[in-house]
Amino acid sequence: MSKAHDPSDFAHGRLTSIILHQAVPVMLAQIAQMLYNIVDRIYIGHMPETGDAALSGVGLVFPIITIIAAFTNLYGTGGASLFAIARGAGDDAQAKKILGNTTALLVLTSFTLMAVGYGFERPVLSLFGADAHTLPYATAYTRIYLIGTVFSMFATGLTPFINAEGFPRTGMITTMLGVIINCVLDPVFIFTLNLGIAGAAVATVISQFAAALWVFRFMTRSRASLTLDRDTCRLDGKLVRRIIALGTSGFIMNCTNALVQIVCNATLSAIGGSLYVGIMTIINAIRQMAELPALGLTSGTSPVIGYNYGAKAYGRVKKSIRIMFALTFAFSLAIWIFISACPHLLIAIFTNSPRMIAAGQHAVRLYFFGFVFMSLQYTGQTTFMALEKPKQAIFFSLLRKAFIVVPLTVVLPKFLGASGVFAAEPISNLIGGLASFSTMMLTVYRRLPADDFPTKK
Repeated sequence: MSKAHDPSDFAHGRLTSIILHQAVPVMLAQIAQMLYNIVDRIYIGHMPETGDAALSGVGLVFPIITIIAAFTNLYGTGGASLFAIARGAGDDAQAKKILGNTTALLVLTSFTLMAVGYGFERPVLSLFGADAHTLPYATAYTRIYLIGTVFSMFATGLTPFINAEGFPRTGMITTMLGVIINCVLDPVFIFTLNLGIAGAAVATVISQFAAALWVFRFMTRSRASLTLDRDTCRLDGKLVRRIIALGTSGFIMNCTNALVQIVCNATLSAIGGSLYVGIMTIINAIRQMAELPALGLTSGTSPVIGYNYGAKAYGRVKKSIRIMFALTFAFSLAIWIFISACPHLLIAIFTNSPRMIAAGQHAVRLYFFGFVFMSLQYTGQTTFMALEKPKQAIFFSLLRKAFIVVPLTVVLPKFLGASGVFAAEPISNLIGGLASFSTMMLTVYRRLPADDFPTKK
């Protein structure tokens, strides 16, 4: 087989085809990853009599899940970006060392987070807005969910490396395996065995274990060109700092997402009680679905950008950025139109409560207004990370969430009531997205050389 047809070589061939070859399986994998929690909420929301309260309880746990994801992305995205650059430069030894160090960081951090979670579970959930009505459901879910922290971080954190090696279908299978198991086990544990919300958490942990086992097998015994071994897992301080520096942007993005969720839940709980907390839980689930095409496209394009940057194929780097923006803009526009047209259908997936469906439609339309501008944020942020520009990536992660959404979430409800909480998001999408994209174009894109240097054969 010629080099041009090697799926792990991103420096040759038609870029649109390469990006779609990477992105489509990643999108399907993102769907599967999302369904871990979405499926739980769908079943929990339809539990007889207790569904609404249980759904609100799970919504209060969501910041904890987001914080775990933040640490996963800190190492996974930072390590995978460096991994792709090292592969493009032909330095397989360094790429393998990055893989090993990232794995060690994921495992060590997972046990630390699990210990902290068990030690401060109740006060943390109370801080997040749990009351006497929702706390029992939140604690029942959290205590079991934390058991799967190591499995979740290992499988999710190493999947970007599988994609960066040119095996996006294998990465897709990783998460699809977990979600299929979760979908099958959820109704069994929740309804047949009558375990309720605890059953949803048990099903999730089992599915995470299966995904982790699959990843471990691929990384140690499969056809991966750069496999995981014990020697490369010895932490190198200098390399760890590079991984963390590049992954900090994604980490901050997830942490600020958790902060926004906490502030939103606390504000909505004070304004409208558990009803609006439940609506925000549904909105977060819809948002996860709405972001999937863009996240899949950017995740699929990132290793292509990094590889070509490492290979000094700068013309292909610039073209990859343009393709990524065009595709994410088109998908985001289509999704915004769909959500605006039929919010009631999306809400009904998660609850059969007429009160929640009626109150939620305006909130959904307002929250997702101008969703298309998120394509600007995705493109700018992904480019900064793929080209190892951590400072810019960190700044724009903080700008949109910490410096725009959180203050607006606190201030706007004083004038608009509960609608102010939902209006904060579209304002941040416009301001943050324009700032991130325009800065990337002026400071990174335009400064790349117009022509490619000869790539390695």
